[in-house]
Amino acid sequence: MGWSVDDRSWERLRNAAVRVAQSAYAPYSGLRVGAAALVVDRPDADGRTTGDEPWMVVGCNVENASYGLTLCAECGLVSALHARGGGRLLAFACVDADGRPLAPCGRCRQLLYEHGGPDLLVATAGGIRRLAELLPGAFGPLDLPDPPDLPDPPDLPDPPDLPDPPEPATAADAPPQAGSPAGATPFGGSGAS
Repeated sequence: MGWSVDDRSWERLRNAAVRVAQSAYAPYSGLRVGAAALVVDRPDADGRTTGDEPWMVVGCNVENASYGLTLCAECGLVSALHARGGGRLLAFACVDADGRPLAPCGRCRQLLYEHGGPDLLVATAGGIRRLAELLPGAFGPLDLPDPPDLPDPPDLPDPPDLPDPPEPATAADAPPQAGSPAGATPFGGSGAS
């Protein structure tokens, strides 16, 4: 069944991501990140999809003194997805604590691909994009020699655009985000999610 994601749904995702960002553990960078996604196709006890209405799952970043062990918000979101029975990601938003969209890092794009597929809708500073645009030529389960039997991704409509967030007069006027390189824009590709 095809689900549409309207402006109200995107606003709910963004608001949920901002709320969960407040729970982030970010004592090193100070960059609190929240992620929220709409989920469809929760499997029933027999592994068949239920066709339930989309539901929401959230996650936040959890830093570690050993920086390489830091968990991005997307990791928390996917863990929560499976803790609640699994499903297929339909639409995804990742923001900082002020609600500015953040691009998933490369590792997280791969993680999202595994659980949402190439047609997962992702809110970016430049509008709604399909994950295939953010991770072209992705390696996925079907690339394995013996691919697992995974549910088909949902049939998605063309994505609407999110309203543009307020921006500083120039990128040079924007303060760098904690944990990002000096001079990086608030929506830049620092990948610190």
